[in-house]
Amino acid sequence: MDPPGYNCFVDRDKMDAAVQDLGPKELSCTEPQELKQLARQGYWARSYALRGKVYQRLIRDIPCRTVTPDASVYSDIVGKIVGKHSGSSLPLPEFVDNTQVPSYCLNPRGEGAVRKILLCIANQFPDVSFCPALPAVVALLLHYSADEAQCFENACRILACNDPSRKLVDQSFLAFESSCMTFGDLVNKYCQAAHKLMVAVSEDVLQVYADWQRWLFGELPLSHFARVFDVFLVEGYKVLYRVALAILKFFHKVRAGQPPESDSVKQDIRTFVRDIAKTVSPEKLLEKAFAIRLFSRKEIQLLQMANEKALKQKGITVKQKRQFVHLAVHAENFHSEIVSVKEMRDIWSWVPERFALCQPLLLFSSLQHGYSLTRFYLQCEGHEPTLLLIKTTQKEVCGAYLSTDWSERNKFGGKVGFFGTGECFVFRLQPEVQRYEWVVIKHPELTKPVSSEAPAAPSPPCRPVSSDPADRLSPFLAARHFNLPSKTESMFMAGGNDCLIVGGGGGQALYIDGDLNRGRTGHCDTFNNQPLCSENFLIAAVEAWGFQDPDTQ
Repeated sequence: MDPPGYNCFVDRDKMDAAVQDLGPKELSCTEPQELKQLARQGYWARSYALRGKVYQRLIRDIPCRTVTPDASVYSDIVGKIVGKHSGSSLPLPEFVDNTQVPSYCLNPRGEGAVRKILLCIANQFPDVSFCPALPAVVALLLHYSADEAQCFENACRILACNDPSRKLVDQSFLAFESSCMTFGDLVNKYCQAAHKLMVAVSEDVLQVYADWQRWLFGELPLSHFARVFDVFLVEGYKVLYRVALAILKFFHKVRAGQPPESDSVKQDIRTFVRDIAKTVSPEKLLEKAFAIRLFSRKEIQLLQMANEKALKQKGITVKQKRQFVHLAVHAENFHSEIVSVKEMRDIWSWVPERFALCQPLLLFSSLQHGYSLTRFYLQCEGHEPTLLLIKTTQKEVCGAYLSTDWSERNKFGGKVGFFGTGECFVFRLQPEVQRYEWVVIKHPELTKPVSSEAPAAPSPPCRPVSSDPADRLSPFLAARHFNLPSKTESMFMAGGNDCLIVGGGGGQALYIDGDLNRGRTGHCDTFNNQPLCSENFLIAAVEAWGFQDPDTQ
């Protein structure tokens, strides 16, 4: 077999070692579903020439703005922008945020070419303000491009994609930060064991998750990153979440029970990803990624929108130093009759990321406000979400995270009716810790997403709920987005004058009487939970907590 005809930017020896060139030379497939399967199987990954052709074809088919810089633009501007500087001495644009340019299998000429291309992109895209993934994208594309101009054009098409349903790369700090928060939410739901480890060993778990794009765009070796990029060009941004979740699962499996390699779990993960070829093949990585049954693209978009909205309301639209999440629950300011500071911090690590920077605000305490459900509702109305904590006379502690304002119960005309969203969950803390989320999260086979409804912004975070109807449409994981077999899988929360209920169908996760005196717990279809404490219990104390934006104190 003839050796592959590498371009002038590639180190031949490194490339031969990184990527075998044993595969087919042509691709005749045109059907999207077949293309998707071939990408996942690595059909063109085994041929240097074919991968280059496929990249050209897939990127050419990206819908773009009417005026998108092409190869001829690069030829016109590169001399003026670069001047007589050598590529290796060129500065990087500010939007890469000091990200190192991964060399992969590029030779020195290729490494310099990446810098030239990035500077020319910065000249043509002044609206791109934060894009640390771009150096890796340009470096990879350069391996498979005929020349610098073609690589520039392909990178520009990825940036200029104008299909609102086809997000490719984050181009602002707001988009990047909300993606990090969204990834944290997905870890919390799909990698609970790894999340528990991250919370235990890191000072600020959000800072660990803020590194997720670096794992993919920088630390992964070329053999793995190119396979991820193959599928990414066909299936889009959701693939990146899948692969990053798979990386975290593998990291947890390899490192669980072992002492940390450094003082920083963030650094340990980077090292693991850099050396991933020693333990995980590209095929195993993708296999693990696609075994994760993620939410639909629409639901992830709603979650991303909710996180963006939270950041905007906090005024976080440009890079700034982040407050430690653990410190959201301040030891000196926090007092509860039911949970300790450590227990509240554990609960805080479970809540959606857009509320994690909020601070706990005591809304109701049975010891302060009396044992009255009416008073409970009065204290909680106007706050969304809320946290319910219960301590029994047997010193058992359990509770629920409740996504929706209790005033929603008034829509049922005095009858007990269920409301809320799939972000609700129930838990117990004593005698042992256990969390139960919406059954659909672990068993997505129960439902198929409804695709007809366009997403709209969820209700505002960390603030009393808005009266603006636009803010009340399509919250993340609203039951109406899913074709559920019955209503029992969406009985999240309900309240009447005589009782409060969390979870339904075949039983109730929590039932509390109107005097806040007695309760019961059992298995329910909504959360598929075990009893949270003794099945029939007497209440010693009840508390409800809200989420207060630190800026509004």
